[in-house]
Amino acid sequence: MPQPTSTQVHVDAILTNISIAYFQQNQNFIATRVFPVVPVSKQSDKFFTYTKNDWFRDEAQRRADATESAGGGYNLATDTYQADVYAFHKDIGDQTRANADAPINVDREATEFVTSRLMLKMETQFVSAFFGASIWGTDVTPSNLWSDYTASDPISDIETGKRTILSTTGYEPNTLVLGYDVFIKLKNHPDLIDRIKYTSSNVLTEDVMASLFGVSRILVAKSVKATNNEGAAQAYAFNYGKNALLTYAAPSAGLLQPSGGYIMSWTGISGGLGQTVGVSRMRMEQFKADRVEAEVAFDMKVIGTDLGYFFASVVA
Repeated sequence: MPQPTSTQVHVDAILTNISIAYFQQNQNFIATRVFPVVPVSKQSDKFFTYTKNDWFRDEAQRRADATESAGGGYNLATDTYQADVYAFHKDIGDQTRANADAPINVDREATEFVTSRLMLKMETQFVSAFFGASIWGTDVTPSNLWSDYTASDPISDIETGKRTILSTTGYEPNTLVLGYDVFIKLKNHPDLIDRIKYTSSNVLTEDVMASLFGVSRILVAKSVKATNNEGAAQAYAFNYGKNALLTYAAPSAGLLQPSGGYIMSWTGISGGLGQTVGVSRMRMEQFKADRVEAEVAFDMKVIGTDLGYFFASVVA
């Protein structure tokens, strides 16, 4: 007896409770979490710097009765910043908007798309500004890479970096930034595992590892970028490579507050809202489309080269 088939009684339609897009998780991006972000009202300006050595010399003297005290002073200079503007847009055609099926929300998705592109740009600029050789006071590649579980001693290497920074600045490093591949190797390093095996059942998380290294926090860089051009064979890579940065990062920006770096972020791109990211929508009548555009403007500024210690290619 003839019966309707499943394909005759059902027409495939778009599911309204699921869609798939590869948006990287916000926690993968660390560019604005390492050093303080300083909102600035002008795109370029100056700030004061003090001569470090003037604050470290031991010049106080014993004072006899009714005599003048020893005295001194310090030098003051200025440095500058220039917050370059980065922008990216996505156009939404009228035909696309009119024909979009649920769960598509073209405005929300365009906003997330352009914002994620700017977050990725900040990651790559952070790497250029802070996460490379010839930037900090010390660059080192250990003779025994941390992936060499027999010969390497990452705890001693970190202690050497901490001492180097403390001995010339008076500030003990509080932040360790690890490329993802570096974190994975350290997470399984016998020397670190041995330190916790009798005292904790925890795995080597970022917090546990920070405690072992004696720093306030460890930030693991997990962001990824496509290295191919559009239309070419897809290729991906971690932004931060197999490197690590030990640094003192000020808990917050402030007067007379040293830090390995600051991020000067111009609020002028947000249409008077005082925000460090500006998102706007404008009508592009000539294209019969709406444009969603995002902007950021920042200068990732190294403040104290002696407050950073860079480990280059630290794992195989």
